[in-house]
Amino acid sequence: MDVTPSETAVAASQLPEAADSFLVAAGWADAAVEPIPGDASARRYFRLRKSDQTAMLMHAPPPGEDPEPFLRAARWLDANGLRAPEIYAEDSAKGFVLLQDFGEVRMREYLDAWPQDEREVYTHAVGALLQLHRLPAGPFTLYSLAEYQREARLFVEWYCPAQGLSVDLAGWTQAWEQVLGPLLSRQRPGVTVLRDYHAENIMLEGGLDRQGLLDFQDALVGHAAYDLVSLLQDARRDVDPALEEEMLAHYIAASGADRHFAEDYARLGAQRNAKIVGIFVRLWRRDGKPRYLDYIPRVWSLLERDLAHPALAPVAGWFDANIPAELRDPASGRLGGVFAA
Repeated sequence: MDVTPSETAVAASQLPEAADSFLVAAGWADAAVEPIPGDASARRYFRLRKSDQTAMLMHAPPPGEDPEPFLRAARWLDANGLRAPEIYAEDSAKGFVLLQDFGEVRMREYLDAWPQDEREVYTHAVGALLQLHRLPAGPFTLYSLAEYQREARLFVEWYCPAQGLSVDLAGWTQAWEQVLGPLLSRQRPGVTVLRDYHAENIMLEGGLDRQGLLDFQDALVGHAAYDLVSLLQDARRDVDPALEEEMLAHYIAASGADRHFAEDYARLGAQRNAKIVGIFVRLWRRDGKPRYLDYIPRVWSLLERDLAHPALAPVAGWFDANIPAELRDPASGRLGGVFAA
């Protein structure tokens, strides 16, 4: 997209304080600036254009944000043959990172335009996970039971109060301990888990088989099924259940995963989807971003599918006892809940 001088001036005026001096030091002082729509975090992004070159400016200002985890993960991924953006310049103290621009072709929008390529695109995305999981885990913190529980609590901390529900909090924790406990030993020694691996964080710059990675700053060491769930049970786009099943089978066959992998996939799918429902309600109530509520029916439907697996019996029982049937029935039009402003 071309930027006119007036548009450039408006965009440049939106740059964070101290960005000018950072860009001067990085050699990008005269670049045209285009703000990029934000995501669910406080990070801000700008596309820079200078002659025939482009780059991305990320602003992750402390104390609320910290670019160091992103930098550490990006350098580890690049050093190990995965396509994270190259880092051109950084000033962690002020929250600035200048990085490679992977373009504007995200997996989600590409598949909206070219749905006939869905199987090929997902096969390559699963292939990137297979490549990642053949590596020794990166220098990241372990995905512990405490972290799984902290994430799962987001559901009862945000969704349930928003619905005016009084629920069994101790029973919630106990149910997840029963469900997640068995997989902890199976995630050792663990793989690098990117934690937000989905169609809006995979760029197709350079071709369908040259997928670039974004949004991996929260990487941990955990179970190989987690990022596969993130990809195939996508909160932001529908994945045909038949394709999900095919890709899960493809991963299991190619990786030699053990006989528990499919049930652990369901365990982590339920945990992740419950967490996402809580996060999306939090984005509305705390951060004033109601658009994420539109995703809840899809996520809830995925959650119900995971709860149907026998391995999820303790958590499914908690839902039966604590969440009214009308909030769970697709025919009611209230799947996941209807929220008042």
